[in-house]
Amino acid sequence: MELSQSRAYSCASTTENLRSREDYEEALKWASLERLPTHNRVRRGILHGVTGDLKEIDIRELSVEERKKLVDRLVRNVDNNEEFLLKLKERIDRVGIELPTIEVRFKNLRVGAVAYVGKSALPTVFNFFVNLVQDAASFLHVIPSKKRRFSVLHDVSGIIRPGRLTLLLGPPGSGKTTLLRTLSGNLPSQLKASGDVTYNGHAMHEFVVGRTSAYISEHDVHMPLLTVRETLVFSAKCQGVGSNYDMLMELLRREKLQNIKPDPYIDALMKASVLKGQEDVVTDYILKILGLEGCADTIVGNNMIRGISGGQKRRVTAGEVLVGPVNALFMDSISTGLDSSTTFQIVNSIRQSNHIFSKTTLISLLQPPPETYELFDDVILLSEGQIVYQGPREHILEFFEWMGFRCPGTKAVADFLQEVTSRKDQRQFWDKEEQHYQYISASEFAEAFMSFHVGMAMEQDLQRPFEKSKSHPAALTKREYSASKKDLFKACLSREAALIRRSLVFQITKVFEVTFCSAVLATVFAKLPVFYKQRDMHFYPSWAFTLPSAIVNIPTEIVEVCAAMAITYYALGFDPSPNRIVVQFLILTLHGQAFTAFYRCMATITRDHTKANTVANFCLLWLFIFGGFIVSRDNMKEWLRWAFYTSPMMFTQTAILTNEFCGSTWDHAFEGTNKTAGIAALESRGFPSDPSWDWIGLCGLIGFIVLYDVVAILALTYLNQPGTSRAIISESKTFTSDEMEEHDGSRSLQESDSIRRGRQTFLPFIPLSITFENIKFSVDVPKELKNQLDDRLVLLKGISGWFRPGVLTAMMGVSGAGKTTLLDVLAGRKNTGYIEGSIRVSGHLKNQATFAHVSGYCEQTDIHTPFLTVYESLAYSAWLRLPRDVDPRTRELFIEEGYGSD
Repeated sequence: MELSQSRAYSCASTTENLRSREDYEEALKWASLERLPTHNRVRRGILHGVTGDLKEIDIRELSVEERKKLVDRLVRNVDNNEEFLLKLKERIDRVGIELPTIEVRFKNLRVGAVAYVGKSALPTVFNFFVNLVQDAASFLHVIPSKKRRFSVLHDVSGIIRPGRLTLLLGPPGSGKTTLLRTLSGNLPSQLKASGDVTYNGHAMHEFVVGRTSAYISEHDVHMPLLTVRETLVFSAKCQGVGSNYDMLMELLRREKLQNIKPDPYIDALMKASVLKGQEDVVTDYILKILGLEGCADTIVGNNMIRGISGGQKRRVTAGEVLVGPVNALFMDSISTGLDSSTTFQIVNSIRQSNHIFSKTTLISLLQPPPETYELFDDVILLSEGQIVYQGPREHILEFFEWMGFRCPGTKAVADFLQEVTSRKDQRQFWDKEEQHYQYISASEFAEAFMSFHVGMAMEQDLQRPFEKSKSHPAALTKREYSASKKDLFKACLSREAALIRRSLVFQITKVFEVTFCSAVLATVFAKLPVFYKQRDMHFYPSWAFTLPSAIVNIPTEIVEVCAAMAITYYALGFDPSPNRIVVQFLILTLHGQAFTAFYRCMATITRDHTKANTVANFCLLWLFIFGGFIVSRDNMKEWLRWAFYTSPMMFTQTAILTNEFCGSTWDHAFEGTNKTAGIAALESRGFPSDPSWDWIGLCGLIGFIVLYDVVAILALTYLNQPGTSRAIISESKTFTSDEMEEHDGSRSLQESDSIRRGRQTFLPFIPLSITFENIKFSVDVPKELKNQLDDRLVLLKGISGWFRPGVLTAMMGVSGAGKTTLLDVLAGRKNTGYIEGSIRVSGHLKNQATFAHVSGYCEQTDIHTPFLTVYESLAYSAWLRLPRDVDPRTRELFIEEGYGSD
């Protein structure tokens, strides 16, 4: 017994001695470090090495592994992020350093625009010229302006306070985005603002707003070929560290004076976060907080390139700003595409940073879940461009009860707030039974709020001006860029190098790029996403898409040729006879049509910018070489002369030359020969001298136009959008149109006339059920990852289920769980990858051609023809999709109800 106690005492003494020795060694190293100048001390740190012993390191030379371990040690997961932030704040407070804060005030803010409305606002060629003339006449005071003024925000005032997380609520169209953009200095030029917006009492022209605050847009726009990590690192390099470096230098100086020894890992992380070249440290932290670690090395992608999911893109958009040193954040609809759990985690992380470091944050959310709503301190409720309420979250229900409206216990508060100002939803919340209900408009709510105690307190605060002397010197940024020009150039150069590595083929072929080719290809590619979506829904056949494009281009071509010939024909001395002029006009017009059809054909075959530029430029090289101008037919090898007939340029060249040199201007003969000057000129360059070649050339160009358009139609019919291919499912008995009619023959269809119930129009349809069993979907793994993963990456792993008619089913899951992938598979939109399992419609194996007629798929990405109005888009879709037996009046009523419901 005594021996055991002796050994235990001996072990404890040994452990204590080891700890004392480690503390002594650590003290010595810190003492050595503190003897360095502050400028050098900010670049050195003390960390445990691989063997566990303390060592002095150069923070600038941290490896990727060391940076990751450093972040993981301090922030193990999102749950202990607040603990980490409190440690940072405790270190700063211990030496009495004050952090910069920003208070944003806006008073009597009005935002509106002057624009054409109705049919005059449609972007047609006729409207363009008419509006241009009207604008000129209005400017000269000849006629009054036809433009009308409309307002988005109506005389709104308020305060966004530092250290309080503020939620911006309001139904769509209430002006949330406009308010966020105005306060952050990102208002579009079409909108004009009046009123006062100040930061710490300073007007917006007194500092650089774009560097002091940040606006996170509701649209995710990124370089598709950059990875998530590269996107955030580039953003961090461009934003720099702001005043954080100077703050850390002051922190180290005060700690030395007060003989304070910080936590070595907190010290190392803070130093790494402000040193140039260590942007990965901040990036790793933001990736962890936003839950993007799993896709950090995946390219962002876009509609044409497979990348991360829509919810992950939303987080990348937020991360681009969070990696910078901004103290005022204006975030627009950051929860779009995110599940409620992820939304809660992100908002909670922002809330922790906002409270601990007294940042200023205004976040717009459309329908926040209750647990997320509870995270906010203040609420701004917008409706019809007016602020209905602004103040502490705890008092907002009190205000509406004061106005006579009560939120039911079963209703989420955020949903109640957005419905209580709506004319169609307001009545259900009326709580004063002794009084007759009468609709209360947004302007009446806004006026009443100023008599509520919260509104009166805010008005008093606005009357007291902010004392500019209390503004921290580092709060408002007056430099346009944080990093030096050299660093910005290096960051952009590094990004371009990464993009070139991932699009090497495009960069090589770019040398041969032709301007006209690029313009036509860009036009076609802008239409292709819309075409593929509508083609898969069986809106129209491929020829209905191709031929109108060719026909509509003819008038433009005629105008261009007329303009060119009017300037050049007589100036260059061409044959003035009328028939020669007409023939040349026809040749040049058909030549333009032939090459437009050629570029359209290349775009529909390749369906990708890189491939199109590669193929089209090599094809152009072929067409130019065998056009008859660069190399004549006589100088070409005998076995290659057939290639001249593959180039429309040869037919154009020959037809124009024959038309000219066979004319009366060139019919005089040379001395000692029977050949005319024109024939001699043709034969000297190896061109045919037969006068009928002008008409042969015209027929040849027409043939090429037909050939290219036919190939384009076939390509659009049988080739699929890049990144998608039709799923191949084992066939037994497919579900055809005839079988569908036979299966549901016992169900009598409703009358073709629409049934009017109240204000609703109902159209006949056949209820169908869908079942799917053991659905698996996998894709090929990229070459660079094949050493780490299997040949295929499985995205759906044996999913089974069913959908019954009359039952509304919700598909739920975290961002990246595979919701969109499953919907794509069921709808028949997955055209690459490998699909296993079976999908049945009312017991019959799904046939995609038939299924597309009875199904509709609303994708996550909104792809529409940009120059159509909302009504025109709906009318076009209804015209193509509704059965022929639906009469036009019923179709029109159906469209108007859907159009007018918003």
